[in-house]
Amino acid sequence: MTDLDRKLVEVVVREVEARRDDAVRLLQELVRVPSTTGEEGAVQEKVEHALRGRGLEVDVWEAKAHEVEPYRDHVGDQETYENRPNVAGRRRGLGPGGGRSLLLNAHLDTVAPGDRAGWSHDPLGGEVVGDRLYGRGSCDMKGGLVTHLAALDALEAAGIELIGDVTVTATVGEENGGLGALSAVLRGYHADAALITEPTRLRLVPAQGGSLVFRLTVPGRSAHAAVRDEGVSALEKFVPLFEALRELERERNATLSHPLYDHLENKVPINIGVVRAGNWASTVPEALVAEGRAGLIPGEEVELFKSQVTERLFDVADGDPYLREHPPSLEWFGGQFAPAEVRPGAPICEAVKKAHALATGQEPIVEGVSYGADMRLFIRFGETPCVMYGAGDVRDAHAPDEYISIPDLMTATKTVAFLISAWCGVANG
Repeated sequence: MTDLDRKLVEVVVREVEARRDDAVRLLQELVRVPSTTGEEGAVQEKVEHALRGRGLEVDVWEAKAHEVEPYRDHVGDQETYENRPNVAGRRRGLGPGGGRSLLLNAHLDTVAPGDRAGWSHDPLGGEVVGDRLYGRGSCDMKGGLVTHLAALDALEAAGIELIGDVTVTATVGEENGGLGALSAVLRGYHADAALITEPTRLRLVPAQGGSLVFRLTVPGRSAHAAVRDEGVSALEKFVPLFEALRELERERNATLSHPLYDHLENKVPINIGVVRAGNWASTVPEALVAEGRAGLIPGEEVELFKSQVTERLFDVADGDPYLREHPPSLEWFGGQFAPAEVRPGAPICEAVKKAHALATGQEPIVEGVSYGADMRLFIRFGETPCVMYGAGDVRDAHAPDEYISIPDLMTATKTVAFLISAWCGVANG
């Protein structure tokens, strides 16, 4: 490390720590504004205000149906596009030449808090207890946006001028397929590289799994429970179909391999999350609807996997006399996240490794994640190498008492500040 590097590191660390309370307050403000998917308007107003207050070039827009409809396989069902603005802020570099452009992304939509009886802390309170800040979206991923802004604040306070452009995009709809990120890509938000601050436990993630949502409808024939043998229970017909999905999951885990996923016990899970059947306790259910989510690893083809699921389910149906005549139906709907990856040795991966090492004294763990995310949209449609790295743990996201570690938030902020400096280039070094 040169003297210049050492000086920059020291000043960035000092400025990040000096603004710790500011970062916490901003995150509290964002957490206190509910922003479940489809209802992001209010929180995005606060984001726009925050970007303008930092002197960034701000762009606010709503996704247009005619622009995203051709990519329907990659975007979940949208009830509305109105009052769901995306917000971007750009800090232009001095140029010309020598620096590279960097895109920093975070999504502002969250899942619903769910049953508040399961929470020990107000899900919209932003309560700080010890080193933790609690609330829905604290780690997934309003804390990620605060990481970006706090890093820019530290660089601004340190008087660091960049050569390349850095752009922050705050997008909507990630939880249901990536409407906002896709809209940003189609609007022209590309860069030499991108970083998404998803809650990765400060691990570098160059690969994200695919996540496909499906709906299986199984027919039956109703009858009074007193003569149930005269009916056909859709629930009983569902059982072997469910077992077939479990067997497919086991086979896929045994045969599929990827160096960034082989540490996972279940790298391609198939989960049934919703089951609806029947409407009366003394009636044989005449239909069952099951909704689930299937995981893929990078390198898998989405359509090939879908055909495997279809073949497996209908093989079972063909072996049942009733289902052979009354086949189930399979529909792929909602969020359809294809898998994506960049090679671990890509320039953006090496840059994040070095930035994390400056912030912590050691290189980060590098691994893939089994959940879907927006990074595949920047890679596939924006031709922008994209990785994920951020504070928080996905195990806490979507769960009661979601929280983010404030020390980890500060570590991520230092890493992002170092990344911006190294990637975009420092003009006044």
